[in-house]
Amino acid sequence: MPTLCRDCLTQFQSGTRCPKCGRPRVVAHDELFDLKIAHMDCDAFYASVEKRDNPELADKPVIIGGGRRGVVSTACYVARVRGVRSAMPMFKALQLCPDAVVIKPRMEIYSKVSRKIRAMMEELSPAIEPLSLDEAFLDLTGTERLHGVPPAVMLAQLVKRMKDELGVTGSIGLSHNKFLAKIASDLDKPRGFAVIGKAETEAFLRPKSIRLIWGVGEVTQQSLERAGIRTFDDLLRWDRQDLNARFGHTGDRLWFLARGEDRRRVTRNAPMKSISNETTFHEDTSDLDILDGHLWRMSEKVSDRAKAKGMAGRVVTLKLRQADFKILTRRVALTDATQIADKIYRTARGLFEPVQRKGPFRLIGAGISDLVPEAQADLAGDLLDPHAETRARAERATDAIRERFGKDAIVKGRALR
Repeated sequence: MPTLCRDCLTQFQSGTRCPKCGRPRVVAHDELFDLKIAHMDCDAFYASVEKRDNPELADKPVIIGGGRRGVVSTACYVARVRGVRSAMPMFKALQLCPDAVVIKPRMEIYSKVSRKIRAMMEELSPAIEPLSLDEAFLDLTGTERLHGVPPAVMLAQLVKRMKDELGVTGSIGLSHNKFLAKIASDLDKPRGFAVIGKAETEAFLRPKSIRLIWGVGEVTQQSLERAGIRTFDDLLRWDRQDLNARFGHTGDRLWFLARGEDRRRVTRNAPMKSISNETTFHEDTSDLDILDGHLWRMSEKVSDRAKAKGMAGRVVTLKLRQADFKILTRRVALTDATQIADKIYRTARGLFEPVQRKGPFRLIGAGISDLVPEAQADLAGDLLDPHAETRARAERATDAIRERFGKDAIVKGRALR
């Protein structure tokens, strides 16, 4: 059986240890050197960067997120063993892991590391489709002739370089399409390398929960379960026409995925649709000072991410969830695309004012969409706000100071609310 040592990259035929270096970190599969579609997912990316930059955190549970009223962005594996998960309310995470070190996200640092990982991927293949800062699909079709080694070897070399040069780890999923590659990357975390071959696809999927299907939301999953569909085996028993009649366009997609078929291509530079940030409160609140403070902090985070990605948005969106879980969404199109936190905040604040009495709220979020390159941003002045340009220049100057002296070098008063 084709086998690869993930430490020294030696290729050999079967064995639980590498014949060259003697280490047990090997991956073996009948189709190992034939498959070409991969998904690389960094392991607890934000937390890994923080542990890299502060070795004292190496063995400690680390949670990246906001204060007690915020949510968990990510958590290291030490914290995950205690039950901490992404998007969990911070108060619950701290109940499960009271000794955790909580760190506010440093998006500008994570973005820099992400760009370096992307550069390493570019050396392997031009067919890269990023999903976020810490994960991407790669299509390595045709690269073996260029690099002289199969895709599996290149992928093992990629995560080895990430560890050696950047101090972060990643897990690889290798298969014959994107759907299965993404599933595979979660099978052996952290520092995993899992393979799902063509020959085993149906047998692998049959007993699995339909919750494995990436992109199918909780509402759709509940609808599937009400129809008696809990596993892929259940899904296979449905006729394609009946699935379409019951679930619309999603039903057709489910019919193909149930058979492990995914015709989507790895699309380089797939357009990003939006940039957003939201927070869920420990207790529902109508306190306008608290809500305003969160709205400003989220606008800053959206702005930071937009600047890191070189993007700006023409549409600003406000999202609110009421105590009864009803979601309110308000959006407005700008005359000029922006990536300036002050403009995002003031626009979102204007959207909030007409609905502020519909609280209490359990969630608030802000974002931008209809994205364009930053070169097209903030070109025209605001005739209705003659001081907007002055505030924008001040924000750019603040960005430069924070870049040099740290994120907390300058903090606006409203951010402390």
